[in-house]
Amino acid sequence: MENKLRIIGGEWRSRQLHFVDAPGLRPTPARVRETVFNWLQRDIIASRCLDCYAGSGALSFEAASRGAKTVVQLENNPATCRTLKANAVTLNAPQIKLIQTDVFRYLAGDAEPFDIVFIDPPFAMGLAISTCCWLEDKNWLNPYAKIYLETESTLQLTEIPDNWQLLKRKTAGEVTYQLFERKV
Repeated sequence: MENKLRIIGGEWRSRQLHFVDAPGLRPTPARVRETVFNWLQRDIIASRCLDCYAGSGALSFEAASRGAKTVVQLENNPATCRTLKANAVTLNAPQIKLIQTDVFRYLAGDAEPFDIVFIDPPFAMGLAISTCCWLEDKNWLNPYAKIYLETESTLQLTEIPDNWQLLKRKTAGEVTYQLFERKV
């Protein structure tokens, strides 16, 4: 089954993207994306972004549409990767680089720090906190980087890195989404 989502702002505003059904894939809803990108509006222009669990690409395509200089999408599912690649071609988006890999395999490599990181992993798999810790411990974040984290609302975030300051937090249904800033 094929699904669609609409980019809500920037250069590609109102353009539709397709995504495939895949286990754990939940595109960030438009109203949540609108809030998140309002939070990031001063930071997104010319930024270097990482979308750790790209899925539908909703967050990474929105970031590129709003002026991010570079967006790296990490996705493990081959069918999802094919759709992400097709969407990038349709949008003529050379600033988006898709890497088909496991997030932790990528983060185990040589660090190239990012300004903004999106973390929206499949729920109930214990990936959110581990991803946060790997990003910090393996030096993937620039000073004052912004980290967007979307999790199930029941998840207790007890092990977020100590130097991450919570800037914003909201809940929509069963989803909690938060924006952190890395302090140096």
